[in-house]
Amino acid sequence: MPQRSSRAALLALGLDPEAAVPLQRQLYDQLREAVLAGRLAPGTRLPATRGLARELGCSRNTVLAAVEQLAAEGYLEGRVGSGTYVPGVLPEELLVAKTHGAATQRPAAGSRGLSARGRALAGVRQHRPPRHKAFVAGLADLDAFPFDLWGRALARTWRHPPRALLSHGDPAGYLPLRRAIVAYLKAVRAVDCAPEQVVITSGAQQAVDLAARALLEPGDGVWLEEPGYPGLRGPLVANGARLVPVPVDAEGLSLAAGRHLAPGARMAMVTPSHQYPLGITMTLARRLALLDWARSSDAWILEDDFDSEYRYAGRPLAALQGLDAAEGPGCVLYLGSFSKVLFPSLRLGYLIVPPGLVEAFLRVRGAVDDHPSSIAQPALAAFIEEGHFAAHVRRMRGLYAERQAAMVAAIGRRLGGLLTVAPDPAGMHLVAGLDPDLAARLSDVEIEDRAAAAGITAFALSSFYLGPPERQGLLLGYAALTESEIEAGVARLAGVLEG
Repeated sequence: MPQRSSRAALLALGLDPEAAVPLQRQLYDQLREAVLAGRLAPGTRLPATRGLARELGCSRNTVLAAVEQLAAEGYLEGRVGSGTYVPGVLPEELLVAKTHGAATQRPAAGSRGLSARGRALAGVRQHRPPRHKAFVAGLADLDAFPFDLWGRALARTWRHPPRALLSHGDPAGYLPLRRAIVAYLKAVRAVDCAPEQVVITSGAQQAVDLAARALLEPGDGVWLEEPGYPGLRGPLVANGARLVPVPVDAEGLSLAAGRHLAPGARMAMVTPSHQYPLGITMTLARRLALLDWARSSDAWILEDDFDSEYRYAGRPLAALQGLDAAEGPGCVLYLGSFSKVLFPSLRLGYLIVPPGLVEAFLRVRGAVDDHPSSIAQPALAAFIEEGHFAAHVRRMRGLYAERQAAMVAAIGRRLGGLLTVAPDPAGMHLVAGLDPDLAARLSDVEIEDRAAAAGITAFALSSFYLGPPERQGLLLGYAALTESEIEAGVARLAGVLEG
């Protein structure tokens, strides 16, 4: 391995704000060319993004976007706590590039490195694990979960387990759980399916991975909401998909923008009931238009209904899957997870596939995963069938609505003139906008860093964009916090923003 420099490289870079080429692209091109030409040799450490942004007279987000794109393509690599470096093993296409006029030598036959897909996966941006309860987005109140009921449900099965549960399971999952899920979704989400269409997964990511394996060819375009949830990008990248960020407007995913950016896209991934992270509900007209696009384009829709249980005003619109199933063979795959409703370590979710795909999906699933763990499935089936799941959701819906109101009030009292926030009719977090004076002093990424140092988790909205961010803000979760914890957290955040 090459020796890594402990000092950052001195770079001859310059950006032209008057040029037609965006600043991010200018920086990307210049850094990439420096790697290709050998001016940035393997092992070289780049300057810190804040310092580079100051030197170039641009925003740190511009530098971050260029660096992250280069890292995703394998030209740079990040080291936690160390910085960003030119990797020792460059992307395959660089091995034939010229360095100082001479052909770069291919590595020896025995040398090892990540595949191109491995490098792409390693470059997928992920949020650092949150260290602080306030204000983690999407975290349920674990203290309010009825673990006594859950424990009894587990004990009933595993004190004297039937032999069938100790052997290999069904690739689709435990049948009573699939029946319980169907009954629940029909009642609360107007989902139209049979238990045979349900595939139990270890969560939403595995559901996306299964759909991508079965339906996508390498290089197929996938429309993603921009901004959107970064955690579901990895399974698509792992299966060779081409990610196409499509802006979200007041009605949901913009079909006009999607058709312009990738007219031949094979799939669209959407959160129509409560868009993550902005909280927009896709209008019925946009839902019908999206279904028309999928049918006419021979494309698929992945519907992520991640927190539809927590709606505080009115009833949610019917799921896309139900609208789709009423019209024909179906182009919507519906996925859900129990992590945000029950507890994250449960690791149980589900994927509902159109009837004509069931057998193929089970064969694909069996080829890579055999069957899901049977440990928690019988308990979850009983928890739903006996009414405990619905009762817990109703109780948490009332509690979370009170906590959201407390959060809005606390921000209004302590952070007026710094953050702007409005009530959301659904969900487990709020998006707070930065007032102009604050935005002129600090970016949302800088606020996230400073908040973490002060014992607060406040995710930067700009980090949820796949491309250059169009807006900044903070994601502030409230569901797991008591009202006194909300007050204390807002007070600490005020100290960060006022300092």
